[in-house]
Amino acid sequence: MDCTFAVYRFDPAVDRKGRYQRYVVPAESGDKVLDCLNRIRWEQDPTLAFRASCAHGICGSDAMVINGRVALACQKLVRDFNTANHFVIEPLPVFQVIKDLVVDLRPFFEKHRAVRPHLVTNGAHPEKERRQSAENQQFIEPALRCILCAACTASCPITRVNPNYLGPAALLRAFRYICDARDAITLERLRKLDDEDGIWGCETMWWCTEVCPKGIPVTKCLGQIKRLLKKEDSSD
Repeated sequence: MDCTFAVYRFDPAVDRKGRYQRYVVPAESGDKVLDCLNRIRWEQDPTLAFRASCAHGICGSDAMVINGRVALACQKLVRDFNTANHFVIEPLPVFQVIKDLVVDLRPFFEKHRAVRPHLVTNGAHPEKERRQSAENQQFIEPALRCILCAACTASCPITRVNPNYLGPAALLRAFRYICDARDAITLERLRKLDDEDGIWGCETMWWCTEVCPKGIPVTKCLGQIKRLLKKEDSSD
């Protein structure tokens, strides 16, 4: 069957504003949206720019807007959409477009680095590993599935009105270390998130959870940070 793709195009070297270009692609119902985009680039228009790598939902590089919803192009099949084989493909919102479907993710990763995404420990190094209980590992395990695709942050309504908001991906990574029993700066981490640009910017809209390609309960994890902060405030 033939599928019609209206793909957002923008090249700052030659375009003053974005436009949509139409392509007709032969496809099977079980083909991935990424397969179709590859056919466009390989067989029709080698100038089309988009990111992709593993094609198996692991690297997270091919996040984009497919028919109005943020998703990974490698995870969505043609048959997943009841749109008469018509597709509208757009770049992630919030971020500046570099070219076509490629956006500038530097602000996203700057916010990720701002939460110090690594263990901070005190004292001498142990002879072997730093031990962690099975219960503690299971508690933070959902956050470990994050592939930093930026789907949640791009979908979050708060990031669209407050550019300083850390966003759900960075806050999820903060949760991972705040709740890791091996980390030594839990209180410091919590205090740095205790404002409207941090955890209190989250208004619990669940959009981040709905679009997460790894099924992470992002909103619930962020709720744990709020609970810990309220617990600290009540103990002061």
